[in-house]
Amino acid sequence: QVQLVESGGGLVQAGGSLRLSCGASGGTFSNYAMGWFRQAPGKEREFVAAISSSGDRTGYTDSVKGRFTISRDNAKNTVYLQMNSLKPEDTAVYYCAARPTTYISRSIVYTRRQLYNAWGQGTQVTVSS
Repeated sequence: QVQLVESGGGLVQAGGSLRLSCGASGGTFSNYAMGWFRQAPGKEREFVAAISSSGDRTGYTDSVKGRFTISRDNAKNTVYLQMNSLKPEDTAVYYCAARPTTYISRSIVYTRRQLYNAWGQGTQVTVSS
């Protein structure tokens, strides 16, 4: 089972940027599809962005398209979430998640949290207005 550790959260003003990182250990990172989710107080955990294990496909929730970019560096066992033009409504705890894939599923982007079986502890992102 892969272990995940997020970092890079913090407090930023509206319009600012942050880059979240998620380091993985205990598995072959390139075999995992990766996702970012977030959970605001009193709300369910929601999908933000995902990248296939092959790295050639990505997906985003509509509210972050054009502002957030997910990427991965298999040599560093790390997935990133670059967040630009941040808004107060982006405030949440951000979690990364991993799902093992096979050769056949290497280009699939997974957006449902139930499909992921490994999660990090989360990192807080707070955007002030």
